[in-house]
Amino acid sequence: MSQIQKAMALMISCFHKHSGKEGDKTTLTKAELKDLLNAELGDVLGKADDKAAIDKIFKDLDADGSGSVDFQEYATLVACITMICNEQLGKK
Repeated sequence: MSQIQKAMALMISCFHKHSGKEGDKTTLTKAELKDLLNAELGDVLGKADDKAAIDKIFKDLDADGSGSVDFQEYATLVACITMICNEQLGKK
C-alpha cells in the first residue's frame, strides 16, 4: 500500500474505533467525538475538556443537523486540521 492508502486506512479505522460505542456505528456522538479528539488529536489540539468548546466543535461539524457526526463530517475535520498543520510547518 502507498503512504496515502495507509493514511486513508488509518483515518477510517480511527473513526470506527471511536464510533458506535453509544449506538450507531456509522456516526460519532458528542462523547465519542470528545474521546476521539483527546485520544487521537490531543497532541495537536490539547485536551478537549472545555464543554463549551466541544459543543461548538460538534455543532460546527454536524453540518446536516442530525445530532451526530458522520464519516464525511469527520473527514472534513481531519482535512481542516491537516491544512492548518501544513500551514504551521510551512512557517518554520
